[in-house]
Amino acid sequence: MSETRVAPRIEVENPIAGRLAPEALPTVVVPPTEGTGTLGRVAWGISLLVVGLSALSVGNFVADQFTRAAWLGWTTLAVAAGGAGLIGSAIWREMTFLHRLDAVDELRTELADPQRAKAAARRWLHSLPHSADVLPAIEATDSPEAITALLRAGPDRVIVEQAQALGRAAAVQVLAVTAAVPSPTLDGVVVTLRGVRLVRQVAQLYGYRPGTIGTIALLRRTLLSGVYVTGTNVAVDTLVKAAVSNPALQHLVGDVAGAGVAARRMIVLARATAAACSPVSPEN
Repeated sequence: MSETRVAPRIEVENPIAGRLAPEALPTVVVPPTEGTGTLGRVAWGISLLVVGLSALSVGNFVADQFTRAAWLGWTTLAVAAGGAGLIGSAIWREMTFLHRLDAVDELRTELADPQRAKAAARRWLHSLPHSADVLPAIEATDSPEAITALLRAGPDRVIVEQAQALGRAAAVQVLAVTAAVPSPTLDGVVVTLRGVRLVRQVAQLYGYRPGTIGTIALLRRTLLSGVYVTGTNVAVDTLVKAAVSNPALQHLVGDVAGAGVAARRMIVLARATAAACSPVSPEN
């Protein structure tokens, strides 16, 4: 009589399930919009009416003053010309900053080109203070990678360190204000205003002086550049703890909810603004 052998049974705990590959989604190409949209035309129309009618009104008023007295007409014309000059200078300042902000991407492209990298680096260094030390090293090389490394390790590193110092100072201020102000609404307003001021301070380190429209454009660019500083969260947490290591400040902050998060955002905002203003590609 033969014995029937039973094969051993092996059970695997928590087996690894096979990966389900998702189906490829179809690529939809959206054609670019040509011309000005409805809101753009409305905005241009309102601007034309406001500026045109205001200019005609001022011109008629100046002409009427000339009919009264020559000296009165010339005085009115001087006042109108002065006001128009101030408005024009403000518009010119905003347009100049927007042009320089767009030129950052052009500088990045030129720094990657072996034929234009040296000239682009020289042009950027001339707009920065205390940048003459790195010029001889840049003149001695023709490699775009070497030029970018010299710029990153030289003037850009100095500016980034100054931006981080501004971010730490803003973080301490936000922590103090969050602890002192009992209203969450006022906390949000204070954090927003301090963030806008921080963005403008970092931009000034790179030689920019943004106005109202320029600050809005820089904020938009900073949000897009924030992806380059997402890897700094661990370092930022360490900086926040170091910034509030003072016993008096720790007692002041206490258990205020969200204070550390707001402070960390200030430091990340400073790094993101520096990445948005610098033509040197940030390190990953």
